[in-house]
Amino acid sequence: MRPLSLRLFWPVICLGLMTVPAAAAVPCGGDFATWLQGLKQEAAADGISQRTIQSALGGVAYDPTIIARDHAQGVFRQSFAEFSGRMVPPRLARGRRLLAQYHPLFARIEQQFGVPGAVIVAIWGLETDFGAVDGNFPTIRALATLAYDCRRAEKFRTELIDALKIVDRGDMAASQMRGAWAGEIGQTQFLPSSYLKFAVDYDGRGRRDLIHSVPDVLASTANYLKSYGWQRGQPWDEGSANFQVLQQWNASEVYTKTVAYFADLLAKGQ
Repeated sequence: MRPLSLRLFWPVICLGLMTVPAAAAVPCGGDFATWLQGLKQEAAADGISQRTIQSALGGVAYDPTIIARDHAQGVFRQSFAEFSGRMVPPRLARGRRLLAQYHPLFARIEQQFGVPGAVIVAIWGLETDFGAVDGNFPTIRALATLAYDCRRAEKFRTELIDALKIVDRGDMAASQMRGAWAGEIGQTQFLPSSYLKFAVDYDGRGRRDLIHSVPDVLASTANYLKSYGWQRGQPWDEGSANFQVLQQWNASEVYTKTVAYFADLLAKGQ
């Protein structure tokens, strides 16, 4: 899933300097109810059913705390040694256990998508502590708020429409769609646009569930990397083609180096 600049675990763990102002910024203009009506019309024109539009957008409210978080993002300043030192050691033992626990699943995923389990586990651990901290913000409300704001309105309007499409195709109800404050969903934090493109039903239950289904989460993460050019059997360390693929997941060099380092330790059994 391509993140924004920073995703759930990234700001929560890394940006100790980030503070949320007491008073949120005021949107740049227009009435939210009027704006929302226009959004409903756009969604209908895009083929989204009235049932989904009403269930997802009926009664949705503007949330100024989301804008406060967006405006308060700081600049990540930790070095690789600092970031990897605080993020990898506490997760290494559990990462090893999960790699062993799901070994048959990872073997199947690697055979199909070419991505080793060690890489997927590293991303899983860094993103949400293996699903323990994947967020509890109502996704539709968060995306509607960010789409209404003026900073990146078009980007988040697109993500909101894609979130409605996820609901419309039956992957989850709007009320079940909860995640990070900026709209990322699931145990490896997919934005709705990436969810639509790359999420796969890997447990055979007829829907793509990146919140509760571990097989769907892990296979979808591998599918994302494969779609961006992951090369089977090749290294992923800095300077490699696969390292560049990892940077499609998160453009931060420090973050990507930490994923590669974590995956190296897991692959070597260290």
